[in-house]
Amino acid sequence: MELNIQDIMKRLPHRYPMLLVDRVIEMIPGKSIVAIKNVSINEPFFNGHFPHFPVMPGVLIVEALAQSAALFSFIDDGNLGKIDINTAYYLVGIDETRFRRPVVPGDQLRLEVDAERLSRSICKYKARALVDSKIVAETKLMCAIRKLDN
Repeated sequence: MELNIQDIMKRLPHRYPMLLVDRVIEMIPGKSIVAIKNVSINEPFFNGHFPHFPVMPGVLIVEALAQSAALFSFIDDGNLGKIDINTAYYLVGIDETRFRRPVVPGDQLRLEVDAERLSRSICKYKARALVDSKIVAETKLMCAIRKLDN
């Protein structure tokens, strides 16, 4: 199963400059996802991180992995409905995170996320980001699902 940017925007509430997933190239609902983030010199964070040697902040690589996880966690039997605006998906834990090499303009991040545990309230994942088949970051993520009080 693949998703283009329009499909992604139907399923994630994030928008520029915080939408960090450009395309999904492989997805097994409730199990795993492979997504792509194209890193451009036009990203707003490169102005200050760093002007003399632009590097994508590690926290944004982790955020891209968390957004990828959100894309496949709530899809059952291929039902690709829109996001529930009364539900929030929060990143609540980051463990065993390592950054192996810098990500720079022109790189294409391959975001690979596998579900370790999915429930109605807490989800756990093992994730890694690669550039040119080399691991640039890896982490374990924990996310909470909460109904919003209106």
